[in-house]
Amino acid sequence: MIQRIQTIYLFLAIICLGSTCMGLEFYRFVQPNEAFIFSVYGVESLKGELSTIHKSIPIYLSVIGFCLFLFMTLMSYKNLKRQLKWARGGTFLYALLVVASIVFYYVGGGLLTEGAFTRELGLGYALLIAGLPFCFLAQLGIKKDKKLLDSLDRLR
Repeated sequence: MIQRIQTIYLFLAIICLGSTCMGLEFYRFVQPNEAFIFSVYGVESLKGELSTIHKSIPIYLSVIGFCLFLFMTLMSYKNLKRQLKWARGGTFLYALLVVASIVFYYVGGGLLTEGAFTRELGLGYALLIAGLPFCFLAQLGIKKDKKLLDSLDRLR
């Protein structure tokens, strides 16, 4: 199982996505006297030294669920047809997650703040984006293995 390259790609995607649950911020919206930090635990408001939860959005539940789904995809290596189907679905869901985070990056500042603000990207956002190519490359590796096994079945 470990010698297959898609195992490594799926494992790297799980690590990239799972590391965002450590509280890494995706982005922050900064005003002169206040900042709003968006992470998997919700939106946190910073006023000077005081930090309060502005809106509790339990995104970490969906992130943990998606990591478990990728792990199930990884462990279904004996049934390549199912693994390929799950990998395609996982890549599609991951792309939707990335697009939703990009949309909230551009729209969310206007929803949370009034007036002028600046946007700053965090490490969590970079890790979220870095996992998408790993999911896609895992899907290509699974497709390549399935094609190889189908060609071997024709020779028998």
